[in-house]
Amino acid sequence: MNFSNRLKELRLASGLSQKELGNLIGSTYSAICYWENGINEPKISYLIALCKVFNVSADYLLGLSDVI
Repeated sequence: MNFSNRLKELRLASGLSQKELGNLIGSTYSAICYWENGINEPKISYLIALCKVFNVSADYLLGLSDVI
């Protein structure tokens, strides 16, 4: 599974909208949408924030590991 799929899966499992997630990490809903659709990738600062929100490792979020 790749980053965009993992991000969407984690967001939906947390019951967050793209707008809510964007607000939590200081981004926009359109950026979340682009990341989930594989159009863009987040800056490292947003990647760190996503890991903190979902309490997962960067390796898991990036699809490099299946260990949360």
